[in-house]
Amino acid sequence: MNVRRLIPTTAVAGAVALGLTALSACSTSDAADGGNADKLKVTASFYPMQFLAEKIGGEHVAVTSLTKPGVEPHDLELTPRQIGSISESDYVLYLKGIQPAVDDAIVQSGVKNTVDAATLTTLENHGSEVSGHDHGHEGEEEHADEHGHEDEHGHEEEAHEEHSEGDGHNHGEEGGADPHIWLDPVKYAEVAKGVGKSLEKADPDHAADYKKNTDALVAELGELNTAYETGLKNPATKTFITTHSAFGYLAERYGLTQQGIAGIDPEAEPSPARIQEIHTIAEEEKATTVFFETLASDRTAKTLAKDTGLKTGVLDPLEGITDKSQGADYIEVMESNLAALQKALGAK
Repeated sequence: MNVRRLIPTTAVAGAVALGLTALSACSTSDAADGGNADKLKVTASFYPMQFLAEKIGGEHVAVTSLTKPGVEPHDLELTPRQIGSISESDYVLYLKGIQPAVDDAIVQSGVKNTVDAATLTTLENHGSEVSGHDHGHEGEEEHADEHGHEDEHGHEEEAHEEHSEGDGHNHGEEGGADPHIWLDPVKYAEVAKGVGKSLEKADPDHAADYKKNTDALVAELGELNTAYETGLKNPATKTFITTHSAFGYLAERYGLTQQGIAGIDPEAEPSPARIQEIHTIAEEEKATTVFFETLASDRTAKTLAKDTGLKTGVLDPLEGITDKSQGADYIEVMESNLAALQKALGAK
């Protein structure tokens, strides 16, 4: 992983103190922000967590995302004010292993209702190549239920130990657990269930609404899963090439093979040997398209496509929504991703 992405824990600890000072200085203006005084103050680490908090929390929450639109989440550097605002939250939702700066700040914050989405489903190891097969999803719902109440800060470590593969800031390194669980609608629904239960516990006065909203979102994700199953049932090729190896869970879920030019880190440079290997794979597997993403450079994809005579296309890992996104929210962008995959794979 790029060294520049890591922020020392000591720096974060110092920034916490600064952040609390900055927060107290601006608390008057924050309090004047009408309409949010009685709402549960929720901090989400980046867009996939923000979407869950907003959909499930509904009118009872005021959600702030630490990652602004257009910012590559892995590169996020927190301001002292952001670090201070975490400590002032009623509820924090994040995904450990994606953003080391956020992980460290949350540990320092001491917020009681802190939920790591990685503890609400099972994480797996994915390299640059991920072949599609049924990988034993039995028991995952029970796993989600088992961890659904482990949302308080005091219970985090027990849950994290089970997922220690992905805990070591090794997002872009071989052998680390792949954190891109939100790109599998089934896993994302498991996380949604756990988030719903934790919000019920954090704010019992509105538990019925949280449950209703969770059920509605899980149903919507179920429809999305059915659309993917149906839409990708009979592809001409099962192999797709991407600059960012974020789609391992999606590939496994729907029987596809992801061939990443680099690794899980979206900015990692591919080796010459890997480029040559992709050339061979594209020819043998009749791959048609090299996919790039909206928040990172398309230079590698275009270079490879030119060398191999392949097309380029967008497959969005949904780490953020901008005006360049192929949709206004998670569901719409996932539908656009499905259409892009169907075209590239020759699925009917």
